[in-house]
Amino acid sequence: MMGPETPLLAAIERLDQVRRKLILVVDEERRLVGSVSDGDIRRGLMRRLTMDAPLSAVMNANPVSLKSGVSDKDAVRALSDRGVGLAPLVDGKGRVIGLYPDVLGVAAPRDNLVVLMAGGRGARLFPLTQNCPKPMLKVAGRPLLQTIIERLQAQGFRRFRLAVNYLAEMIEDHFGDGSSLGVEIEYLREDHPRGTAGALSLLTETTDQPMLVMNGDLLTRMSFGELIDFHVEHQARATLCVREHAFQSPHGVVETDGPRVTSLTEKPTFRWLANAGVYCLSPEVLARVPAEGMYDMPDLLNALNADGETVGAYPIHEYWLDIGRPPDFESAQAEFTAIFDPAE
Repeated sequence: MMGPETPLLAAIERLDQVRRKLILVVDEERRLVGSVSDGDIRRGLMRRLTMDAPLSAVMNANPVSLKSGVSDKDAVRALSDRGVGLAPLVDGKGRVIGLYPDVLGVAAPRDNLVVLMAGGRGARLFPLTQNCPKPMLKVAGRPLLQTIIERLQAQGFRRFRLAVNYLAEMIEDHFGDGSSLGVEIEYLREDHPRGTAGALSLLTETTDQPMLVMNGDLLTRMSFGELIDFHVEHQARATLCVREHAFQSPHGVVETDGPRVTSLTEKPTFRWLANAGVYCLSPEVLARVPAEGMYDMPDLLNALNADGETVGAYPIHEYWLDIGRPPDFESAQAEFTAIFDPAE
């Protein structure tokens, strides 16, 4: 529970620590005044709220709640009718006294295809990748790619396509058809490097559902199902995950107009959105991917934009790490146990 003036940053840090992604907003007497979900925060970030904005700026002021003593039957019906998995229990004065269990907590199966790009050489990680493809580097004792697949599987995804090239046999020998992990795995075998989107031309099946595309060198706690729901809700042709980065200049920044100083800002902070390497694509866009040659995801997204198609941006605030350089690999080793619950 948090107060309405709590900054978003504190709420994000708390959400990243708990399984149940809901913050109850209460007043000084613990009376329920709102709730904040992961999605509420994400929508606030899309409005470019800063991390010091209060929870009151994003909270749902009319949250689902259950009265103390409610029967399981009535509670399940109320939660199902509103499409939520858990809700606060309140007493006769509206004070929070507990949380009703997450009766809808088991991830529903999703038939969406997941394409994991695992064919790169990982040149920046040499010599670690000299005899091992980057997605097979072990973090906390198991291959990075296995962690990615297991986390997606825990969220209901079952159908995987792995784009492979460099030392592909190591990946195929380890995962096989995916049955050992309870999933279905097939391989998109690149006969030459095709870029970050080119392997999509090797997909042979047809689908009428959005698909996930993700780089095979990422660790993240994001909800992939929420990304797909966002993509569908906004009727996008493509949606890319973005993450805010900030850099504080160590110097004062001077702006001039010719010889005249127009402003002077002491050590300003510059903010920008970076591509996080996770995408949701509608099936119609696959026809745009050329059958041969290099083709990167920015090529595809820029082509869609040029044709007036909707390309969405989905901000992620959860833990995210691109393991592209030795320091990133070291960070993954150091942070994994604290960030990822082995039971998840």
